[in-house]
Amino acid sequence: MGATETLIPSVTPADATDKTGKWTVDKAAVATVDSSGKVTGITAGGAKAKFTTNDGGFTAECTITITE
Repeated sequence: MGATETLIPSVTPADATDKTGKWTVDKAAVATVDSSGKVTGITAGGAKAKFTTNDGGFTAECTITITE
């Protein structure tokens, strides 16, 4: 709790012209994620972070586990 990590999305193909997107988290009471992918643990529990590309709306998710 209170620690941070940065998630780095891998957008393919490598020559994609727009690799930008938006981060969201399903349980903001457990963790937050900012626009650069920096995750901050709030309280113990689990959450899912999702990255959605601006071009095409493609998504990827990862599970976040916050411990005391």
